[in-house]
Amino acid sequence: MAKSTSRKNNPQATMALGEHFREFRNRLIKAAVATFICAIGGFFLYEPFMEAISAPVYAINTEAGRTAALNYSTATSPFDQMVRISLYIGLVIASPVWLYQLWAFITPALYRKEKLYTLGFTFTAIPMFLFGTGLAWWVLPTAVRTLTMFSPDGATNLFTADVYVSFVVKFLLVFGIAFVLPVILVGLNFIGLIRGKTILKSWRWVVVLVALLAAMAAPGNDIMSMLYLMVPLIFFFFVAIGIAMLNDKRRDRRNAKLAEGLTDDELNRATSLEELDQLGRS
Repeated sequence: MAKSTSRKNNPQATMALGEHFREFRNRLIKAAVATFICAIGGFFLYEPFMEAISAPVYAINTEAGRTAALNYSTATSPFDQMVRISLYIGLVIASPVWLYQLWAFITPALYRKEKLYTLGFTFTAIPMFLFGTGLAWWVLPTAVRTLTMFSPDGATNLFTADVYVSFVVKFLLVFGIAFVLPVILVGLNFIGLIRGKTILKSWRWVVVLVALLAAMAAPGNDIMSMLYLMVPLIFFFFVAIGIAMLNDKRRDRRNAKLAEGLTDDELNRATSLEELDQLGRS
């Protein structure tokens, strides 16, 4: 039986190396079992998923008047693709389980404030990631249609299935990660690695990178699709700057009071009625 790792019984959160490995193994096994079970369920979602991501390809036949289809180069490609996509789906469905296992593994070594920061980051990053992937899913048909517009007249667009699926997965991941970046910036600020003014100084580069990312996702003459992607990314970036700068002001005031000789307990003490009365008279 592993020793207790609570702060009360174990203030330094120490654990033998063997116990670390056993704890990591148990958490990993639980996450793997949950992913495997969800991957089995992913087999039943494979056909709807393929129909959804194939729709932009086959829409080219009617909208652009060209021949477009998914192509499987070998006899085993369909099966390999089904296994791979089922695993992707399993990872997504099982994400609450393996995220919790990761959280449970690292939190015993964290203090209360660090746990709150980590928990806040997790519960903010996940919705932002889902928002980014949802936005990418929405513009995927436009991206596929526009990218194939560069095909010569009379050409046939035969997409290798595994390459096309890889493109779709990367497309979703890039947008999901892009929308998590503002959360990462706030997290780095809260742990004291970067200040809000430092982030603000790079706003021009950020706007350029966001514009390039939006242009890659919505190329061609459809300027509105590009703006639909740029506006949310830039908005969340400046929200992150605002939060970071407010946190910097709070930290600077706290450091100034600490420099005056006040302790943490005195800083966290509620203001008394007498002190409030004195402030009102001054």
